[in-house]
Amino acid sequence: MQIEVPLDKGFLPAKYGAKASAEFQLDDHPIVSFPINIQDAPVGTQTFALSLIDFDAVPVCGFAWIHWLACNIPVELNHLPEDASQTLHNFIQGNNSAAGSLVHGPEEICHCYLGPRPPEGVHNYTLTVYALDTELPLKNGYWLNEFRETIKEHVLAKAKIDLPYEM
Repeated sequence: MQIEVPLDKGFLPAKYGAKASAEFQLDDHPIVSFPINIQDAPVGTQTFALSLIDFDAVPVCGFAWIHWLACNIPVELNHLPEDASQTLHNFIQGNNSAAGSLVHGPEEICHCYLGPRPPEGVHNYTLTVYALDTELPLKNGYWLNEFRETIKEHVLAKAKIDLPYEM
């Protein structure tokens, strides 16, 4: 399985992160998700799931920052369009790190894509897409630990890509 995200000179385009114009933000948080193309999913794939995590955040805040969790993405949706997180309602989304007690933002920010906001320099955001053999019994607002436990026996394939974003 392969995944592709359009980059601009090797970086995630500005509009999907902190440098986005005001029209692509909510309460100073970038909320327009980037497009994702998924190719060569294995036979038997019923749904896709994804995670977008900033492991470069560990030295900054002490933990990896979760930017997006989504599951039960229909297998026919092998091209997630731009802003799918906000505009498509045919898949389930989990909590990002803004939902935790340290930040606790509004629901429109906590349960959808939350774009990169590195403090300085370049951070790599790890996008992992999973091909699953089933629909997961998760509800909107699930946590990463629930996701990881639930997919254990259902991953047919996964693809990973690091998406750099520069401040």
